[in-house]
Amino acid sequence: MQLSDNWRPSATLATLKQRAALLRAVREFFSQRDVLEVDTPLLSRFGVTDLHLENLTTELQAFPKLPLFLQTSPEYAMKRLVAAHQTSIYQLGKVFRDDLVGRHHNPEFTMLEWYRVGFTMTQLIDEVIALLQLTLGSLPVTQLSYQQAFLQTLQLDPLTATVAEIKANLSQHRHVAELSAREDDRDTLLQLAMSVIIEPSFCPKSITVINDFPASQAALAQLCRHDSRVAKRFEVYVGGIELANGYQELTDASQQQQRFEHDNVLRQQHQKPERMADFRLIAALESGFPECAGVALGFDRLLMLQSKKDDIAQVLPFAISCA
Repeated sequence: MQLSDNWRPSATLATLKQRAALLRAVREFFSQRDVLEVDTPLLSRFGVTDLHLENLTTELQAFPKLPLFLQTSPEYAMKRLVAAHQTSIYQLGKVFRDDLVGRHHNPEFTMLEWYRVGFTMTQLIDEVIALLQLTLGSLPVTQLSYQQAFLQTLQLDPLTATVAEIKANLSQHRHVAELSAREDDRDTLLQLAMSVIIEPSFCPKSITVINDFPASQAALAQLCRHDSRVAKRFEVYVGGIELANGYQELTDASQQQQRFEHDNVLRQQHQKPERMADFRLIAALESGFPECAGVALGFDRLLMLQSKKDDIAQVLPFAISCA
């Protein structure tokens, strides 16, 4: 990517009008469902512990020794609101990730995130599908478990295969063979297989929902009661593009604390700086967090699909290259 001194915006006027219309449509969707719009801070004293996410940081003159983290997601603050008020909420706002820049990635982007009190993961999946069919048209829907997706595409069971078996399988695929040969982390190998081999195989003209991820990739999701090997986590794709990531939200504060601690062990192993866990989220869970399902959806990617654009820069007023 090259930075540009061109003063002109990334998106055309027609696309900006379509962007505004999509923002209105999303807000109307939630208004009709009596879901409250909220607006949480972009800056926090705490970042994320997740091995695969990095916050951008800044500081204030008033607190020169206190780093502040630009949020990768409004999740923690939104969950504090859910704990306090026990009501369904959504947010449309900017988030930031110190990550790749590419056709589907911009360091600053707009995220739609919502939490439905009393919903099961299945009900939330249905609501995500309803939103996508409203905004993208009546697309067919395919639902598979994570295990089924691997068995169908790679003839590999991700819940039972050893690291050696995963590496042997991936060695047969020329475009990932070299990367997989250098990697020994099980989840990194599975994520490589998912992103490079399985996701591109999804039907380009349908909505694909993948659920029941491995427990090691649970993040902030509950584990399944009937099979502790998997978590109540789902992802939604359209045309091979990942659009949404959702959970049956973890309500157990002690489990959440353990996961934060495990994240930092992984960060140490990968020579990444540790991140202090947000103790306020733990306190919110301890206060009595309701049964709840939540999901985050990339708004700019949704607009890419709706407008049939192939680069996220084309739907942003100013992409990072000309910001």
